[in-house]
Amino acid sequence: MAAGCCGGGCPSSPPPVDRTYRRVLWFALAVNAGMFLVELIAGAAADSVSLQADAMDFLADSANYAISLLVLGMALAWRARAALLKGLSLGVVGLWVAGQTAWNAVFQTVPQAEVMGVVGVMALVANLGTAALLYAHRDGDANRQSVWICSRNDAIANLAVLAAAAGVFGTGTGWPDIGVAAIMAALSVSGALQIVRRSLAELRLPPVPAAGTHAHRGFH
Repeated sequence: MAAGCCGGGCPSSPPPVDRTYRRVLWFALAVNAGMFLVELIAGAAADSVSLQADAMDFLADSANYAISLLVLGMALAWRARAALLKGLSLGVVGLWVAGQTAWNAVFQTVPQAEVMGVVGVMALVANLGTAALLYAHRDGDANRQSVWICSRNDAIANLAVLAAAAGVFGTGTGWPDIGVAAIMAALSVSGALQIVRRSLAELRLPPVPAAGTHAHRGFH
């Protein structure tokens, strides 16, 4: 951000629309919406709480990308509000996953490791591709950071799902699936706190008066 309103633009001024970033967001939205449906169906069919948790992550990310597209080019305050909304929704997803994990720990079933493995590989490829495209756009305001954090967390979660599939296959129990889902819940809550803190900090920034205001005061 520039120090003044001339040249670089003020913190409260809308930035120019990044067309490359917009195309990446549209691609990420399409991939995540498709993988949400795939993992939701597969998770229910395989009785895998980690797949269902990952499906909810895909749903949250789809909303994340849609909101980011909506506020792209808006002033910092609007982008910060969007990031705050996304942070809170990510926290809700994390808490839901934690509750679902606790439920499965009590009423434990053994998920289908083969389905977990195949779908986990598909999700990992999708998320690695998305994260690679978003890596160049990871710096900036809270809204951009929220997009990168969610994408990064998803790639980590997919590796964890594959580890859970291997654990279920090796042990014949559902505990690896439950353990991975608990880690994913912690990742979601941790990412949510990071996004919320950054967005609240941006919302507390004082509004910068327009250049004309300074000029007007100079005549008095």
